[in-house]
Amino acid sequence: MKFDQYYISEDIKKNLAGLGFKKPTDIQFKSIPSILKGEDVLAIAQTGTGKTLAFAIPVINRIHSFKTSKRTSGIKCLVMVPTRELAMQINEVFIRLSRHTKVKTYVVYGGVEQDAQIKKLQDGIDILITTPGRMFDLIHQGYINIKGIHTLVLDEADRMLDKGFIKDIQSVKKMLPEKHQTLFFSATINKEIKKLAYSQVKSTAIRIQISPEDPVSKNVTHFVMFVEMDDKRFFLERFIQEHPDSRMIVFVRTRVRAERVAKAMERVGIPAFSIHGEKDQALRTQVMEEFKKGKSQILIATDVSARGIDIPDVHYVINYDIPDEPENYVHRIGRTGRGFNKGVAISFCSSEEKEKLETIQGLLNKQIEEIMISKKDYTRTIDRPPEGANPEDLIRAQEEWEKTKRKKKKKV
Repeated sequence: MKFDQYYISEDIKKNLAGLGFKKPTDIQFKSIPSILKGEDVLAIAQTGTGKTLAFAIPVINRIHSFKTSKRTSGIKCLVMVPTRELAMQINEVFIRLSRHTKVKTYVVYGGVEQDAQIKKLQDGIDILITTPGRMFDLIHQGYINIKGIHTLVLDEADRMLDKGFIKDIQSVKKMLPEKHQTLFFSATINKEIKKLAYSQVKSTAIRIQISPEDPVSKNVTHFVMFVEMDDKRFFLERFIQEHPDSRMIVFVRTRVRAERVAKAMERVGIPAFSIHGEKDQALRTQVMEEFKKGKSQILIATDVSARGIDIPDVHYVINYDIPDEPENYVHRIGRTGRGFNKGVAISFCSSEEKEKLETIQGLLNKQIEEIMISKKDYTRTIDRPPEGANPEDLIRAQEEWEKTKRKKKKKV
């Protein structure tokens, strides 16, 4: 079944065609009809399978149809997400899909001045995409009214329902009309979080789970390389140099590591952007935009960018550090192989990270294929000249070393 066969607005069909979407993915095929009917949905599917479109298409269509038949005002759909980057990403998707319709979408998040956001809210919107902190601030100030909302969407539901967010969700649901639709979407969800999710939807909710035995998309081929911590930068440098035209995201554990790795690459002539939670929001937004435009092929990131970010044509994901949370492995490597594209992910695992790797393999219920490195190849990769050395001096030193070797051979 293709999108042009769905009972949705012709404008949305044109927008989908213009974006290159002709037929639905599995999660879209199974979710869209139920959402169009107004049913609650709890959907779990691998990263990169099109979950955003799965709820965006029917949500926009329902609001467009409603506004066409009746005069109405106020926010009709609330999309709550855990991170600012994900909020902006989803907003872009909604804006593109709602072109030429009567639906107005806006995104609200913290880290920036709120005056511009308040003005836009006062102008009137239909769909609000937001992070909890800024949303509650503006609700308490009287600038956001969610009493007329008929659809609540929680994207990255496992994290939204984790520790601090469950109370936020419960608070929001108390403010909503009794009859409202709730949609949960996530790539991973454990048994405890699943129980919480079920408690927030109707007993008749549609439960959809795509490929539950393997949370990693079939479009992603992933490997592990055993590399000691101090040697990782040499292997990253080599990999980048061997794939000069490839776009890649390199995930690290902390913001300090992100800056260090970016600077290490720059010292060897490899331009790289870095992004993490300690950077100013305006700068984070600028970095993401420039990376999307190809001003650098390398993005060094912490897990702030692991969830939900859809950057076109990421060829490789490198786990420079093994993630502390096993679920983040799935979210990280899901930044490649999105939609119908193929992608590759490689994890650098040091001796002290092997326990984390075992936990990840337990989550996946299988071993991650290893890229074998010979002792000779390993030594060749890390046997690099000291940083800042003069190239001409290095060449002369190499020539002298070769001469010494030849002399020793003659004596023998």
